Amino acid sequence: MNRTAHITTFLATAIATSSMAYAHEKGNLILRAGPALVEPNEESTSIRINQPDLGYVYGAKVGIDNDVQLGLTATYMMTDKIAIGLLAATPFTHDIVGAGAISGVGKLGETMHLPPTLTAQFFLADPEDKFQPYIGAGINYTTFFNEETTQTLTDSIGVLASLAQTPVDGVVATSTKLKLDDSFGAALELGFDFALTENIGLNASFWYIDIETEAKITAQTNVGEVRASTDVKIDPYVYFVGLSYTF
Repeated sequence: MNRTAHITTFLATAIATSSMAYAHEKGNLILRAGPALVEPNEESTSIRINQPDLGYVYGAKVGIDNDVQLGLTATYMMTDKIAIGLLAATPFTHDIVGAGAISGVGKLGETMHLPPTLTAQFFLADPEDKFQPYIGAGINYTTFFNEETTQTLTDSIGVLASLAQTPVDGVVATSTKLKLDDSFGAALELGFDFALTENIGLNASFWYIDIETEAKITAQTNVGEVRASTDVKIDPYVYFVGLSYTF
C-alpha cells in the first residue's frame, strides 16, 4: 500500500511539475535568437528624372536581393493568451539591382536597414501545452542608412537621360548618391514555440511587412546636377528559426 501510495504521489507530482514547466503564463518574458531571412517581394515604379524634368524612363526599374542576419525577438505575456512581441535584428544589407528594361545592368547600389516590428500576439493553445502556436498583427518601422552607389549606376545616368520621355543625349555623370526614405507600415505574424526544457525551446516565425520607400538618386554631371527617383514597395517576407529562453 505504501509503495502504491508513493507511486501515485510521484506520478501526480510529475504531471503537475510537467504542466508547470511548460506553461506560457502571464508575466513570462520569452527571448529568442537565430537566423532571420528577409526576402523582398518588391515592385518599383519606372525611374523618373525630376531635375531637369525629363519624365519617366519607362520600364527602367529596380530590384532588391535577399539577406540573412541574426534575428532577435522578445515576447512579454500580458495574460496567459495575449502578449506583446518585438522583432529586432542586426542590420540587413541589400543589393539594389536593375530590373525591368535594365535588368541586365547588374548592381546599382546597396543599403543597410533595420526593421523593428511591434506586434500584439494571441496564443492559440492551452498555457500548459509544449506546442504554442500564435498569430500577431502590428506595426513596423524601417530605417535605411549607409546607402552606396556603384560605378554602374554612375555610368547609366547618361543612358537613362537618353531614354526618358524628353530625351537628352550627351549627359555624362561623374558621381552619384542614393537616399532611401524611412517607412512605417503594417505587419502580420505567424509563429510557434515548442518547449524542450523548462526554460529552453524552439521557435519558428514568419512575418509579412508592408515597407514602402522612395529611392532618390542625385548625380553630378557635365550638364549640372541630375536628380531621379523611383517608388519601391519592398513588402518582404521575413523567416526566423531560433532558440528561445523563458524567464
